[in-house]
Amino acid sequence: METPSVSHVSEGDRQRADVILETAGRLFLAPAFTRVSMDDLARELGMSKKTIYRHFPDKRSLLAAVLDRRFAAVERTLAAAAEDAEGQPFDVRVRRFLIAAGSELGRIGAARLAAGRGDARLRQYVEQRVDAAVYRRLDELFREGHRRGVLSAPPELLGEITRGALERLLTSQLPHGLDCAAADLLRATVDTVLYGAIRPAHPGIGDEQLRTVIPTARDDKQGVVP
Repeated sequence: METPSVSHVSEGDRQRADVILETAGRLFLAPAFTRVSMDDLARELGMSKKTIYRHFPDKRSLLAAVLDRRFAAVERTLAAAAEDAEGQPFDVRVRRFLIAAGSELGRIGAARLAAGRGDARLRQYVEQRVDAAVYRRLDELFREGHRRGVLSAPPELLGEITRGALERLLTSQLPHGLDCAAADLLRATVDTVLYGAIRPAHPGIGDEQLRTVIPTARDDKQGVVP
């Protein structure tokens, strides 16, 4: 799904295109999704459809532009999270990246979008963007850990486990049932996976000592993780 170029003639046109994108994103990607027409969008914006079509030739191109903007923001956030964790212990780097990924994907409603809403091209587009923004980076991080001898489990296995946990928690009712945010449960999942997969830094390290290296989800939430 490619985003057609948007013709900008003046600063006013650029600002108007931004307003259209923001409003379209709020309506088209709302959690309680209903079929929003271009007439609905025009009424919400207080402008004519002709004005909208000056910037975006059809609804599909407008939705593509909305998604491009959303995923560009996700990629910037994840890149910043990875940069901030540079030089930290491997488990901290993985945890921070995954928590940031879970928060960002939840914020933009990626799980709902990946269902496609009856549009196969939309579903494929979202899957490709999530794969590029999250899973390729995650796979490389696990491969790096394996090369360094930090991970005892195959990186492919860890990638599948964390991918499944991330996708499932974003759509599951479990967070609601446990009165926890999905990000909190993802912390616990990540800790559980890493606890068994990361090789102890010192032979013979005990469980209590290891817990100080890989805090629990509750500890992480309370700020123990640096």
